[in-house]
Amino acid sequence: MAKITGLGGIFYVVEDPEATRAWYRDVLGIDGEYGPQLPWSEETCDKPYSLISHFSDDTYLNPGTAGFMINLRVDDLDGFVAELAAKGIEVLDTADEGYGKFAWLLDPNGVKIELWEQCAPPPS
Repeated sequence: MAKITGLGGIFYVVEDPEATRAWYRDVLGIDGEYGPQLPWSEETCDKPYSLISHFSDDTYLNPGTAGFMINLRVDDLDGFVAELAAKGIEVLDTADEGYGKFAWLLDPNGVKIELWEQCAPPPS
C-alpha cells in the first residue's frame, strides 16, 4: 500500500515573496530555487520525524498572526539562537522539554517560527 513519507512543503501567500525568501536565507540560513529547502539527507538525529499538530485555539501560535506556525528542526539550538542574537533577531522565548529544545521567533510576515532540536526518539 502506498503511504505518506513526510512533509513535502508549506505554501502560503505573502505580500513580498522575494523579501520573505531573502529573510529565510539571511536569517535562518535556508535557501532554494522555489523557496527554503530542507534536505532530509543532512538529518543526523535518531529516528527523526515531522509532526502535523492541531490545536483548538490559537494560544500556542501567539503572537503570530497567520493562524499557523512553522516548526523547523535545528541540530544545535543554543548555537542557532546565539547566531540569531548576533544578527539582531529577537527570540521570543526558549524552552527545554527533555524530548526537545525549542525557541520561537516571528518572520517578517508575522508567521511564528518554532525552532526545534530533537533530543529523543519519537514517543512510541
